[in-house]
Parts: sequence; C-alpha cells; structure tokens
Amino acid sequence: MAKDPKNDKSARDTHYATLRRQVRDSKRERGEIPTPPQKRKSAAGSNWTPPKLAPEQVYLYGLHTVRAALDNPARKVIKLSVTQNAMARLEIGESGDLPYPVEIVSPQDIDKVLGPEAIHQGVMLETRPLPVRRLEALKESPLILVLDQVTDPHNVGAIMRSAVAFGAGAVITTQRHSPTESGVLAKSASGALELIPYIQVTNLSDALGELHGLGFFSVGLDSEGPAPMEETLTGDRVALVLGSEGKGLRQKTRETVNALARLDMPGAIKSLNVSNAAAIALYATRQYLQKTAT
Repeated sequence: MAKDPKNDKSARDTHYATLRRQVRDSKRERGEIPTPPQKRKSAAGSNWTPPKLAPEQVYLYGLHTVRAALDNPARKVIKLSVTQNAMARLEIGESGDLPYPVEIVSPQDIDKVLGPEAIHQGVMLETRPLPVRRLEALKESPLILVLDQVTDPHNVGAIMRSAVAFGAGAVITTQRHSPTESGVLAKSASGALELIPYIQVTNLSDALGELHGLGFFSVGLDSEGPAPMEETLTGDRVALVLGSEGKGLRQKTRETVNALARLDMPGAIKSLNVSNAAAIALYATRQYLQKTAT
C-alpha cells in the first residue's frame, strides 16, 4: 500500500529541508549571511591552475549573479554551463528555447574551470565584458562613487551593492590597481555589476576634473578630514571619493578633490573597512540630496 505523502514524515522532512536550503542560499547571495569556507576537494584543488582567459572572455558564476547577467540586455552571453538542478532553480525555461548555447554539466566540470574554491552553485556563464561607459553619460546622476585604487574585488563588489541600494549613478575607479570585471567581483556584487556602470579611468585626477566640469562637488573621505562630511556637502551633485584599504587617498587625489571630510565616529574605533565607510557615506549623502531637492 502506497504511503500518504501528507503522513510521510520522511517526505515532509525532505521538502522542508529543500525550502530551508533555498532560503539560506538566497540570503548568502544577497550577503545577508556569510558563506562558509569551502572544504571540498582540498587535495585535488592544490593541483588546479586557472585557465588562460582571452581579453574579451569573462566567467560569471553563482545563481543570483548569473540570473542578473541573463536579465541584463547589455550583457553578451557566449555559453551557459549548468547542472540539471541549477537549471531548474534559474527558472529560464527549456534550453532549446534560449538564444544562447546551454551545456548540461556536472559540478566537477565547473570546478575544472573555476577551481575548487569557487562557490558556483552549479552554474557558470561565459560572457563578454560589459560595454565601456564614459563619464559624460553621468550628466543626469546626482550621486556617484569614486574609488582611488581600492584593490580587493570583494570590497569593490560590496561597495557596488551599496551604490545600487542608495541610487548612485556609477562606480568609477582606476584601470591600474583596481579589480577588472571578473567572476569574483560579480559574485561579491551579487547582481549589482549588472545594475550600475563600472567605469575605469586612466587618470583619476583628470577624471575628477571632468566631473567638476559636469557640476559635481567632490568630497574625499579621510579620517583626518578637517570637518564632518555632513557639514561639507554642498550643491546638488556629489561625487564621493574613497581611498584604498590601507593607504587611503593618494596625495594627488587629496589635492584634486573639492574638499576633504571625515566620518565622525564617537566610539573607540575611528576607522572602518572601505565598503562599510562607503555605505555610511552614501546614506548620509542621499539624505542630504533629498533635503536639497525639497
């Protein structure tokens, strides 16, 4: 006699375990809970070497990251490699109906390309880099973020998420000593890379001068700034400038911005991780701009 699914404890447990896993994965993709360290294939991973990528070749991975890339009309997709389970979770329909090639693979096949440490969730997308954006495209944006040689892609990805959350028009950074578009950056940004222009410039001082010409008031964040940031903001267009994780703003950048300011912190710790500082500065600037607009 067949078991009644309603009374089958094993079936119920499996169903609820699946739901819990999906909720947990979603929270990790959004950065709400930390991702546990990768433990699998440590022995095999020691022999892994990354494949050589062509200049116009980018691999993205992770369910949320790939889903955002597929939804971005500006993203040129080359091929989707995905497990059967991940294909169902992406909810993109049958592979034969899609405008790009789809290859059904095993998790181990993706490991061979991305390495054993990449938490890919069974999905990898080969794409072209996003189209290059120019500073003149920011004429209508009241708030942008400028990074002075912030090198850690995890920090830059987290900053991108905050920039999107607070409605910034772009994240501008240097071509040298800054992360290029990559799977690590995109995964850390959790979809934000597809939602905000990531503009890399050759000379940051020249770029700041161009922004000043577009009507932006640039504020460089410095722990030793002469005044609190909220007392420094002026005008109706603001470019927030943050320095690298250890050295802060370079001297040339300090001399080029319109003003230097600090984030006042009453506690014993007077400095923050650059991604945390960016989120606080973006919030305060957005509050200022909203009051200015009324």
